[in-house]
Amino acid sequence: MVTPVGKRDAVAHLRTGFDVSERRACKTLNVDRSLVRYQPVRPADTAVRERLRALSVERKRFGYRRLHILLEREGFHLNHKKLRRIYKEEGLTVRKRGGRKRAVGTRAPIAVPSRVNERWSLDFVSDSFMDGRRFRMLCVVDDHSRECLALVADTSIGGHRLARELDIVIKERGKPHTIVSDNGTEMTSNAMLKWQEDTRVRWHYIAPGKPMQNGFVESFNGKLRDECLNETLFEDLHHVRDVLANWRHDYNHVRPHSSLNGQSPVQALQNKETKSLKGHAPLMIANDQTLNQNSIKGLYA
Repeated sequence: MVTPVGKRDAVAHLRTGFDVSERRACKTLNVDRSLVRYQPVRPADTAVRERLRALSVERKRFGYRRLHILLEREGFHLNHKKLRRIYKEEGLTVRKRGGRKRAVGTRAPIAVPSRVNERWSLDFVSDSFMDGRRFRMLCVVDDHSRECLALVADTSIGGHRLARELDIVIKERGKPHTIVSDNGTEMTSNAMLKWQEDTRVRWHYIAPGKPMQNGFVESFNGKLRDECLNETLFEDLHHVRDVLANWRHDYNHVRPHSSLNGQSPVQALQNKETKSLKGHAPLMIANDQTLNQNSIKGLYA
């Protein structure tokens, strides 16, 4: 099937190649002259295109859906199908990274906690500096709010250091009911076993070789690696900590989350707080304390 653009090109070729009039060229090709003379009236959308290109440079691993949410926050209201067309015309499609083979079978969905601090997930992620030296990152995530509670980087993080970092998070956030982790040496060390006994926090170890039993933090790790670690060359530990601090703030306060209807974790918590103040059920945390407006503000000051 010949498109209108193809027909106009054919008429133009016939006129220039054989030196004939537009009328004769259209009659020869059986093309309506109004089609040849038609000028598109579709707006150029220059402002949207410029802002879309700028956002895609800032957010290299964001697809058009998340970019659509960011544009709407800035006042650009347009249909998602139109944005997808502009997104493809600008050549901004995100390159897919190579995947790995996955086991085929039925998996039971992970239960989602109903309250803040009901369950935390934690895991370690490794990366390297430009000179090849390795470093590790401790990731702590609240499974209900999807908020990153801690993102600690160092060349070595043992059981005692893990206990100290969790104490810092608890002092700022409150004590969780349950923590989920794998069976790494840091999680099963004597220091952590003593910490569990002293704090009386319930600790759940996933089955060996079953990382999706800790799926919330595994999903977070994938986003961290795709959007931050794979996009940055780290010079030293100070550089790592600065980049991670900025990315964590953006993840909690700005980045749209599909599981939260396009809201950021802090935005979702604030909306729940607003609903509770209007007569809905109060937002409760795991130690049976109401998370009032002052405590919400204190958490994210």
